[in-house]
Amino acid sequence: MFGDHAELPARYTFEVCARRPGPLPTTAGYPLLVESGLDALRRADTVVVPGWQPPGGPVPDDVLDALRAAHRRGARTVSICTGAFVLARAGLLDGRRATTHWRRTGQLADAFPEVSVAEDVLYVDHGDVATSAGSGAGIDLCLHLVRSDLGSSYAAQVARSMVLPPHRDGSQLQYAPPPVTGAGTDASLAPVLEWALTRLATDLSVGRLAAYAGLSPRTFARRFVRQVGVSPGQWLLRQRVDAARSLLERTDLPVETVAARVGLSSAVNLRRRFRTAVGTTPGAYRRLFGEAAPAKSTVDG
Repeated sequence: MFGDHAELPARYTFEVCARRPGPLPTTAGYPLLVESGLDALRRADTVVVPGWQPPGGPVPDDVLDALRAAHRRGARTVSICTGAFVLARAGLLDGRRATTHWRRTGQLADAFPEVSVAEDVLYVDHGDVATSAGSGAGIDLCLHLVRSDLGSSYAAQVARSMVLPPHRDGSQLQYAPPPVTGAGTDASLAPVLEWALTRLATDLSVGRLAAYAGLSPRTFARRFVRQVGVSPGQWLLRQRVDAARSLLERTDLPVETVAARVGLSSAVNLRRRFRTAVGTTPGAYRRLFGEAAPAKSTVDG
């Protein structure tokens, strides 16, 4: 994800570190040779903590101290799957929303009551701290970070290189086994989402989406929140802003035209929505990601 990809310019420097450099046992059945120690965290812009075994198990004090120091210094701290237990033990998730693998969300909530554990999301990003669900959702989170750092066009190229979708919506609970008893699971809304994504420039009211799904608007809205994690309106706005980002990066279309193509009606509306979602104006975003190549960042895992 953060390493080199064929035919793509390198944007990050990447290294793996461990408490003690040398051969590191893995659950894959072969050791991983790690050359860097915890001092690598002193120079990293982003620190990624992978899954931790056993989940909730003890974490050496020097590892916790190194993570806290990196976070205080301003490094972005990220966990994949059960790595959230490490961030929680370091106190970096106190008072925050976080997630981990659906099998472990209850354990994380019980062990760290000061953490607001989200069971139904693929990842949570606070900017300085981010957590993901399982390892697949960890890829989603890392792509999200690449998109935030370098723009959606570059992230899409990375995803294409890895034969992955550039963005997945939905709840991690869709991957959990259904309960043995109780009501049956809802039918997937994926066909509706795919249909809507090809029609962003049109009027996509809840009623129209519900009609395509063959549901009443109330049932559709309730099912949408349960499966996707946000309301239909919130999801549509996010897709439209993402589509605008892509057009701003890849074309020189006027902002008014971009707004019309993504269904945001006017340049004024696009600017307002874009600033709220991205934190900058469409023009500033285009200057940053549509012309000049961003500087490299350093990532440690």
